[in-house]
Amino acid sequence: MILNCLNPRFSKKFVIDYYFEMVQKLKFCVYDIDNNTYDLSDDDFLGELECTLGQIVSNKEMTRPLLLRNKRPAGHGTITIFAEEMTDNRVADFEVSAHHLDKKYFWWSDPFLEFYRQTETGWQLAHRTEVIKNNLNPTWRPFRVSLRSLCGGDVEKPIKVDCYDYHISGSHDLIGSCKATLAEMQQGSHFSPVEFECVNPKKFKKKNYKNSGVICIKRCQILKEFTFLDYIMGGCQINFTIAIDFTGSNGDPRTPGSLHYINPEGYNEYQTAIWAVGNVIQDYDSNKMFPVFGFGAQVPPSWQVSHEFPVNFNPSNPFCAGIEGVVQAYQQCLPQLKLWGPTNFSPIINHAACFARQAMQQNIASQYYVLLIITDGVITDMDLTRTAIVEASRLPMSIIIVGVGGADFSAMEFLDSDDKLLTSPRGDVASRDIVQFVPFRDFQGNSVALAQSVLAELPDQVTSFFNSYKLKPPKHFTAPSAPQH
Repeated sequence: MILNCLNPRFSKKFVIDYYFEMVQKLKFCVYDIDNNTYDLSDDDFLGELECTLGQIVSNKEMTRPLLLRNKRPAGHGTITIFAEEMTDNRVADFEVSAHHLDKKYFWWSDPFLEFYRQTETGWQLAHRTEVIKNNLNPTWRPFRVSLRSLCGGDVEKPIKVDCYDYHISGSHDLIGSCKATLAEMQQGSHFSPVEFECVNPKKFKKKNYKNSGVICIKRCQILKEFTFLDYIMGGCQINFTIAIDFTGSNGDPRTPGSLHYINPEGYNEYQTAIWAVGNVIQDYDSNKMFPVFGFGAQVPPSWQVSHEFPVNFNPSNPFCAGIEGVVQAYQQCLPQLKLWGPTNFSPIINHAACFARQAMQQNIASQYYVLLIITDGVITDMDLTRTAIVEASRLPMSIIIVGVGGADFSAMEFLDSDDKLLTSPRGDVASRDIVQFVPFRDFQGNSVALAQSVLAELPDQVTSFFNSYKLKPPKHFTAPSAPQH
């Protein structure tokens, strides 16, 4: 409570867990308190604001008019909300090698390292390197570990490093261990690595035993790695494009058995998927204008099959206003089409990739593109689709595929390469995994769970892309000490 003030500046901060893939609704209510009771019904209601946490973080600083409960303006009063992320987003950038490691199998060992953080209950694994085969003087690939997981953000806290000889059975042999703080590891450089003796406690009893090798820290640099919220609150826009499958396998839209049937008493699976994903995404797009395309239908007036036509039939302006506009344009275009085939994904992927490629030329993390493809069937142009996805993996772009109906979606699972990166028919490897596929039938109409499933990976895809190219947010945001209204 601020006494006797029409322009209060509230110092109280509220800490809220943030989940990108959910619509987190909030309501701020303002009261004039004239008594000592805790019952707000005794006090004068001055106005309120309903919004989502996504709107707050995407606006950085949000000023809105206060409304009465009947949604009319509460005089000239406004409320301003600031948000900042409370987290330690520093990372330690490592280059590590070793020399003169003990041989564990005939002449060689297959060494790898494990880094452990000290906790109240013991040592907790923070990072594991790859295995270097047949090498007693290995150099591991550079890697990054968050300071939070490595040492709880305390550079003076001990870190344990274990060096193992790899065995396919899982019973790895300990070569040796060392302990050091992050501050000590930072002393190393390429010209003068900081070295730590790798000691095996079982060998201490041996005469003349010194160590089982030496771990060399060539580089340990603490960096700030931008988070998803850094990019969003720094002005990065999430651009949302929707592609709808209008192939003949969906069935005649005029019949209730069709996946495109418009039921006056509810939504079909296409409408539900659009609402579920769009309701979350729209908070991160400033103008709420979404391009929507169809594929696999014969389109008037030429009745040629098209795999990239705007559902509003306006090629110069394929945008729909808000998610409501998307659903409305979808419903209005259905009677004007002839559902046909085949099911080609590559044209629409390449279309979205063109805009993502243009955004890359700005050399700043200002735009990221999300393509939602809703489909009922097997891809016809799989080779071209694989090539398009591999090329798009090097762009600020992600692809969400929602499979509707009861078809075999094994091809979609292949594109969603969670286990290993996708390759093109020519053997080019994707630089990262950008495809998330979910079958609609797994959620039985639960649109909230559907949105959470398809969007859960998106924040990491955004941050991994921009950080890998060392692209900073358009502007850094720091909340001022007090609002202006």
